Amino acid sequence: MLRRAFTAAALATVASAAVLVPAAPAQARACTINHYCYTTWYSNASRTVVVGQLFEDCDGTRSMWGVRSPYLTFSENNC
Repeated sequence: MLRRAFTAAALATVASAAVLVPAAPAQARACTINHYCYTTWYSNASRTVVVGQLFEDCDGTRSMWGVRSPYLTFSENNC
């Protein structure tokens, strides 16, 4: 009986801790070979303030500034 109570309490603690952990920022999608890509991160869902950007060139060179956030746009174009 005591083992069941302990197990239930442990499961409840783990479940509540999982709810409190913040979500990680959205990651950039992989750029397809022979394409150049822009990923732009914004400060909020209305996408009014840019807080970071990643550019991936046709040869695989990457250039990034700023920070990542959950709000992003991604564009991909042929080289």
